[in-house]
Amino acid sequence: MHEQPDVGRRKALKLLAGAPMLPLGFVSAGLLAGCGGGNDAIAAPAPAPASSATFTTAEFVPMSAPTLANPAAMATTTVGSSLKVSFSDGSSQTYKLAYQPFFVTGDTLSDGKGSTIVAGGYYDINNKPIMDTSVAGKERQFFSDAPDGSSLLTVANPTVAGVKGNTVFAVVQFEYTTRNQNNVSMYGLLPSPIAIVTLDQDPATGKLTPVKYHNVDTSGVNGLWITCGASLSPWNTHLSSEEYETDLMDANAVKQLQGYSQNLYGDPARANAYNYGHLPEVTVNPDGTGTIKKHYCLGRISHELVQVMPDERTVLMGDDATNGGLFLFIADKARDLSSGSLYVAKWHQTSGVGPGSATLSWIKLGSATSAEIRALVDGGIKLADIMDVKTADPSDTSYTRILYNGKPNWVKLVPGMEKAAAYLETHRYAALVGGSLGFTKMEGTTVNIKDKKAYSAMSRIEASMLMGNAANAGDIQVQGPYSGAVYELNLKGGQADKNGAAINSEWVPVDMAAVPALVSEDLGGGKMKQQDALGNFANPDKVATPDNLKFSEKLRTLFVGEDSNTHVNNFLWAYNVDTRTLSRVLSCPAGAESTGLHAVDEINGWTYIMSNFQHVGDWESPLHDIVKPTLDPLVRANYKDRFGSAVGYLTGDPTGVKLAKA
Repeated sequence: MHEQPDVGRRKALKLLAGAPMLPLGFVSAGLLAGCGGGNDAIAAPAPAPASSATFTTAEFVPMSAPTLANPAAMATTTVGSSLKVSFSDGSSQTYKLAYQPFFVTGDTLSDGKGSTIVAGGYYDINNKPIMDTSVAGKERQFFSDAPDGSSLLTVANPTVAGVKGNTVFAVVQFEYTTRNQNNVSMYGLLPSPIAIVTLDQDPATGKLTPVKYHNVDTSGVNGLWITCGASLSPWNTHLSSEEYETDLMDANAVKQLQGYSQNLYGDPARANAYNYGHLPEVTVNPDGTGTIKKHYCLGRISHELVQVMPDERTVLMGDDATNGGLFLFIADKARDLSSGSLYVAKWHQTSGVGPGSATLSWIKLGSATSAEIRALVDGGIKLADIMDVKTADPSDTSYTRILYNGKPNWVKLVPGMEKAAAYLETHRYAALVGGSLGFTKMEGTTVNIKDKKAYSAMSRIEASMLMGNAANAGDIQVQGPYSGAVYELNLKGGQADKNGAAINSEWVPVDMAAVPALVSEDLGGGKMKQQDALGNFANPDKVATPDNLKFSEKLRTLFVGEDSNTHVNNFLWAYNVDTRTLSRVLSCPAGAESTGLHAVDEINGWTYIMSNFQHVGDWESPLHDIVKPTLDPLVRANYKDRFGSAVGYLTGDPTGVKLAKA
């Protein structure tokens, strides 16, 4: 069966439907006396003054990891945590938490025009459904099993019909689909959909119910490529991502792009690799539709989850790659990512113990507008026009040896092509000019504004980060652990780049060190050395392979979602930066990755944590060998034979979470 709201919750709400529901934390003013006539009338007592108590702190009470003693809990999204909210008058309110899905991909939802639409469904360049015809007699539209980045927002003067309460919008993107019905891999072969879901927010309970699903037309930006993490900009737009840019020197990568092109255009030769690996931005319209543009001036890298700083100009970017870099973009104007300057970090190591630490300096790669870089692409620029790349040593000192995606390249820049190289061959150019291209799977980034700190997830510390590894470029020489860590970066102004030019931002990372409580613990002390009785290779009571990151200013909490090949179930964690307490708050179905994280402090008084998952039942051996025989049939029954994945949010049960006391 599909993941759906708790039946007991629905019954409880139905029983209360005939009575007025008061906001959570309501302080009663007393009942009005019955009305009489003349001098016998009894005056109603004056309403009591509203409580002056304000929110002070929040504390997540953790849940245990599910085990085979309760296999059903391992085969679905499970929440056994709670949230204690404290107020200035010494009182508190504890909410039992629950997961509320909007839909499971493959479900049909209203398009707001009298028809239905497949959630997570794929479309070609002409907005026609892309069909899975791999099994005769079972033809159907492809739909994603990998929902990822999400944003929850409101816009002024919404006009969507059918909303009875408050209108809220969710933007949801779908990274890929794992397989077709014939069990053939489809990774990277379909253009990523992105949708706007209109939600009806119940003013009494905070519950969000879908009323309209709109698939955004991406034809004007040549479709989308492997959209991963996302963030909400300070100006209320959805900042998407395109990761794993195509390496034109890799025959397998080119073949993948040709398959993508066939599905998007019906022509394997039409898609241009240089149109992908950029930053898409979606604007939601009041009628529940949306528009999209793609920014070509933030570097062509494995964009993961970007974070715009409070100045509304500075963008810190994750780079989910081997031999990846830490990149910074500073826009020329606030709230406009269409032009600016791009920088790459230089790691100056201060410790190589464990995940290591360093001070950071910055190398400017260039300044450009999105329009001028796209014009180069539209003009047909080729790799050979930008730089000469060899994958074997040419024994020629005019070439520079770099490491790209774990392998050596020898590169020579074509004179005068610095700008094209900086924005279209960003990884190679950043390595060529001395950037520290040695990070592995640098995933989500987020910001703690009050403390002026950023956080960056390193999903796995391996390969190019480890001393002596063939993929190591030299600057980063650390020990691990394999299952990753979350790093903290202090942000400052007054910084200059390598050439001494001022960096025009007050939000520049100046150092980088792991948060002790967010360093994973590999069992046996190394990569895949030891398993526990369930199959975990990393301590299940600590974070492993952190991926999605989001910080809640009001809750003072850093949320961490896992993409783990060392935990049997992936978890969503809450880390309070003041108390330094780590709490497990949600468990994804076995084999699924925690995605779509978005911490929402307040929408119309209600607090939400958006949370999706993807590729449910993606069994890995030997990680899942113990649990697979029991869990596989349960997962298949819950999630459309493993083709479906849930999109939803963490909330209170039976009513949503409020951080205010009436």
